[in-house]
Amino acid sequence: MTWLTSHPLSFLVFAPALLGFVILALPHALGRLSRMLGFMGALAFFALSLAWLLGHGGAVVTERAAWFTLVGLPVDYALTVDGLNLWLVLLTTFLVPLTMLGTWNSLKDRIGTFAALFLMLETGMLGALMAQDLFFFYLFWEAMLIPMYFMIGVWGGDERRYAANKFFLYTLGGSLLWLVALLYLANKAGGFNPTLMGQAASALPFGVQCWLFIAFAVAFAIKVPLFPLHTWLPDAHVQAPTAGSVILAGVLLKLGGYGFIRFAIPMFPQAAMHYAKPLALLSVIAIVYGALVAMVQRDIKKLVAYSSVSHMGFVMLGLASFTVIGTQGAMLQMLNHGVSTGALFLLVGMIYDRAHTRMIADFGGVVTKMPVFTTFFLIVTLSSIGLPLTNGFVGEFWILNGTFLSGFHWGRLYACLATSGVLLGAVYMLWMFKRVFWGPENKDEDSGTHHLHSDLNAREIAVLLPLVVLIVWMGVHPKTFVAASEAPVTALLQDAKAPAPRTFVLRPAVHEAPAHAQPAPEGHAEPAAHEVHR
Repeated sequence: MTWLTSHPLSFLVFAPALLGFVILALPHALGRLSRMLGFMGALAFFALSLAWLLGHGGAVVTERAAWFTLVGLPVDYALTVDGLNLWLVLLTTFLVPLTMLGTWNSLKDRIGTFAALFLMLETGMLGALMAQDLFFFYLFWEAMLIPMYFMIGVWGGDERRYAANKFFLYTLGGSLLWLVALLYLANKAGGFNPTLMGQAASALPFGVQCWLFIAFAVAFAIKVPLFPLHTWLPDAHVQAPTAGSVILAGVLLKLGGYGFIRFAIPMFPQAAMHYAKPLALLSVIAIVYGALVAMVQRDIKKLVAYSSVSHMGFVMLGLASFTVIGTQGAMLQMLNHGVSTGALFLLVGMIYDRAHTRMIADFGGVVTKMPVFTTFFLIVTLSSIGLPLTNGFVGEFWILNGTFLSGFHWGRLYACLATSGVLLGAVYMLWMFKRVFWGPENKDEDSGTHHLHSDLNAREIAVLLPLVVLIVWMGVHPKTFVAASEAPVTALLQDAKAPAPRTFVLRPAVHEAPAHAQPAPEGHAEPAAHEVHR
């Protein structure tokens, strides 16, 4: 027990994988017991993460020790939770048990094996979020691929092998390029400590810094995914089982944006500034392109998948603005997307389990069959399109505000173009909602609506209620979720020497005094320059 209290981060990272290995060792006949054991363990890990991390009041928690030497370069065992990753860690531990409960009856075979892989994936995600040695981070980054590959390839849809291979090759290809840059820079720095590597990078010629930044950026951009490196995502989402889609959208995509703000930008600040415009341009293209393609989808799940491309484009636009409000908006939007899009995939999975179809044309009039489900879907839809008082509005507004006010000459134009993504998001989400829920009831015996015989049960409502509470809480009081990141974000931008944001000052008209005017009598002050004259 003393070890647990003195090494909470290590326990939180590796306990899920250990439980996963225990579940794998159990006989297949105990699949239901394995699923229950996995869920109870994941729920306990979430409770412990709340108690340990929030109990520190936002203070930095670190565990560090010398680990081993790789070709003469020291690799440290270094884990940290601070303002940049606190809420992403909590989002991960929160979504894992919630997803397990929400997809309780979705899988029919090898459910114990799936639960074990899910817990191993949790270890990979938490390790990547907490690792503070770049080689340690790389190990977790690659380890996440294995359980997700099998989750898609074994339990996915008809094209699951193609989707799993595409996901694996895209991510691995970008990571190998990144590994070359990592080893090159580590040799210059004498280790994999991010601070030392950043100092070594600053001493290199600017052209070399740019190439190293590109290697880092490509690996992280694939994970985001940023246009045009996004094509693996729709296939992976559509073919993955519901649990895989939820955790892919909820956490895995965030690791790309987190990689930029944790490593790529702090280590190569000038190169990041140099490529701010291309990153912002690709982000705007992702926002608009993802929304336009989502608009023509006939599969609800594929529509939500392309909406992720658009929403994660906002995250990258906020980071490229190099403003405090834009970067804070990106941090918040990562959390928003994890909650809202994770909820959407859960809802799509719930209706698919009943109707065995996801085609929009197969539905219509669902509100008459499932009024409670319709209510939850409407709330999450409004969150996804950024309705005020929901979480989606705050994050997108801060990002657009930060981009518009940034010191870059392209800021205003790109902010205006990105705003069209908000409008298009409302179009494709509300149009889909209208056709599925409010359209005329589909009377065809083979339709999806015909197979809907029951509304949400108590288990499904218990899964969705915490997500709805978060949607409202994050929209009404976002400071709860960004207060911890404000100081590190401000320090990051100061180190990057970002251009000063624009300020708009209301200047009152200046009235020139006539030549014969006399000075004001003593004791009678002239009106201050900022006073408004009526």
